[in-house]
Amino acid sequence: MRIEHLRQRLRALGANPRHEQRVLRLWSQALPQDAGRREIGSFLPSTLVAALPALSEELAGLAKLVSEHPGEDGSARLLVALPDGQAVESVLLPRDGLCVSTQGGCAVGCVFCMTGTTGLIRQVGSAEIVAQVALARTRRPVKKVVFMGMGEPAHNLDNVMEAIDLLGTVGNIGHKNLVFSTVGDPRVFEALPQGRVKPALALSLHTTKPDLREQLLPRAPRITPEALVDAGEAYARATAYPIQYQWTLLEGINDGDDEIEGIVRLLHGKYAILNLIPYNTVEELPFKRPSWEQAADMARRLHRRGILTKLRQSAGQDVEGGCGQLRARAERPLSTVKWLDKSQIKQSFV
Repeated sequence: MRIEHLRQRLRALGANPRHEQRVLRLWSQALPQDAGRREIGSFLPSTLVAALPALSEELAGLAKLVSEHPGEDGSARLLVALPDGQAVESVLLPRDGLCVSTQGGCAVGCVFCMTGTTGLIRQVGSAEIVAQVALARTRRPVKKVVFMGMGEPAHNLDNVMEAIDLLGTVGNIGHKNLVFSTVGDPRVFEALPQGRVKPALALSLHTTKPDLREQLLPRAPRITPEALVDAGEAYARATAYPIQYQWTLLEGINDGDDEIEGIVRLLHGKYAILNLIPYNTVEELPFKRPSWEQAADMARRLHRRGILTKLRQSAGQDVEGGCGQLRARAERPLSTVKWLDKSQIKQSFV
């Protein structure tokens, strides 16, 4: 379901724009539709009042909790069923954050990501995206939403933008606390500045080497790291939000001195934050997580060179935190996918 379809149904039940906003506000904030001091029959159309119980049940069914896996760090990974039985994942993050999925599966095929092993199964509707937030809010407060779960948000742009618009208005999430993550699809840089709600932007960088990036992100748009940073810088200056550059640390692949020099060359003087994210180890994939000491040393060296760097503790390490792992375990064994061996990748770029 899309939010626009929901609005059309509300109008057909006699709702005016204020009534629509009220229903959407209460739903997205996980509040009952009869919340408030006044009887809803005194200000909502009788046809809408009569339909609200069934509508509320339908909205609750857009994202149903299958299982919850709490982590020692305060995170909790949620396996969520959509109305057609497909499953996606959401992650409750420490400090009132939530990571949501925008697709079932993903077409980009990042070689270090479990979600990429499935390919794209289907798009997640804008109402289903918001429903993940509403579900999470039944469990704890949510003040920040990051679109970094299963899927590439740019490949489901209309639905994601519709969800962002709702969450950034009646959903009561600050615009800077809505974070759109992408591998660098050019459509993003056209669409985001035109929205009423302009989210913060996270760009998957992962390496400064164009050829290595093509191997790590085999079906991402063919945009060089330099061009990606240039597009990000333009958006950062237009919105006054720094770009968050995401760098999944893979031991022996993108954690060397050459990458440090490349990062300094690309990001020095830019309105940017570099997030170093030690890899969430997946048994079936041939990559390893560097030690915390190695990762911390890289962060310190970059910081001394003038790059604002944050070393992120990947949430949910003890609860299959790598995106797509829960769904893969729940639905079927991992598909047989031919990946490049880690040593092949390393040998090509040392």
